[in-house]
Amino acid sequence: MESIIIGIAGGSGSGKSTFTNRIKERFGNKVVVIYHDNYYRRQDGIPFEKRVKVNYDHPDSLETDLLVEHLKQLKEGKTIECPVYDYSQHNRSDKVIQIEPRPVILVEGILLLADPRIRDLLDIKVYVEADADERILRRISRDVEERGRDLNGIIEQYLTTVKPMHYLYVQPTRAKADIVINSGKNDVAFDLFVSKIEQLLQERSQK
Repeated sequence: MESIIIGIAGGSGSGKSTFTNRIKERFGNKVVVIYHDNYYRRQDGIPFEKRVKVNYDHPDSLETDLLVEHLKQLKEGKTIECPVYDYSQHNRSDKVIQIEPRPVILVEGILLLADPRIRDLLDIKVYVEADADERILRRISRDVEERGRDLNGIIEQYLTTVKPMHYLYVQPTRAKADIVINSGKNDVAFDLFVSKIEQLLQERSQK
């Protein structure tokens, strides 16, 4: 059975991961998740001080060509070796994760819907939105607790790259989505979304 590929986009801190995790819990081992963040380009020749200041919210910072290739391989039933990004080093690590095709493949990332090649591979395109206050507060909490960042660095990055790139590249992709969800905790939207996935799984199992 060919996998159903679902793209989940939206601004940093919008609730994408909350929504993704709920789908994962609902469908269990039928689901595998790929994060666009893991496809940030290698920056081995750049000193750490400069890597910190790279604009990670611009489409050019990501090796989307590789993600496109990997999604095609998964669709063909092949296992991929997904890169792993190390946030503490602002660089791709030497590790890889083997990802096998599953009935449902979730792909998550702020700029996921910005590339037409990715959009063409998606069966469902989702945009999760939240107001700017919520997004910055969630981002601060996550970056301090999970990524060991300091508050001043987070604020500087937000003002210099995250915020301007959101309005330039991320927010316009809202119009490319099939479904727009307000926050990852919206129960009605989640239930409708689950029903759609179940319908597609049933249709594909009968082919």
